[in-house]
Amino acid sequence: MLRGSLAAPAGARGVVVFAHGSGSSRASPRNIQVAEALNDVGLATLLFDLLTEAEAGDRANVFDIPLLAERLAAATSWVEAEPELGRLPIGYFGASTGAAAALWAAAGNDAASAIVSRGGRPDLAAPRLAEVRAPTLLIVGGDDDVVLELNREALGLLTCEAQLRVVEGATHLFEEPGALEEVARLACDWFARHLATARERQ
Repeated sequence: MLRGSLAAPAGARGVVVFAHGSGSSRASPRNIQVAEALNDVGLATLLFDLLTEAEAGDRANVFDIPLLAERLAAATSWVEAEPELGRLPIGYFGASTGAAAALWAAAGNDAASAIVSRGGRPDLAAPRLAEVRAPTLLIVGGDDDVVLELNREALGLLTCEAQLRVVEGATHLFEEPGALEEVARLACDWFARHLATARERQ
């Protein structure tokens, strides 16, 4: 049993499932802020804990990408079974290790119609990046040097539509004034465009 928070505005045009990063949870203020921005543009959001409290106490689980991806896939199945949500295209928003889980879960299937990574570690999903078909946006802080380089390398492994956007002056947690707002804007634009395209194909 995993706890989650679902927000579904009337007439939602898509659902974005969040995969939080290491040391975080569905209560992450950064993910909540992005989720609220997505709600404002008519997208439903699901923030849930990838691990139980007991599991999260074992640091190895936080970096067990196949396990996290399995939990994300299970949450996706739950969304698809919900009468009001199952007909909607699904997007994944991943942060830190959650971004790797999102890419891993989306590899080789059409579970997600779009993916956004915030300060993510897509390199941890390197063995499966070439199998990802969903349009993918990698957002990294300009001052997050190590993660920026890892994202550049991961971008070269993706064969789907993919972009790397750098938020200048931002560090890993995007705590600088205006940084997280820029992340939310980029995510809203990406999901709105690609989830709309997915709906047209349905």
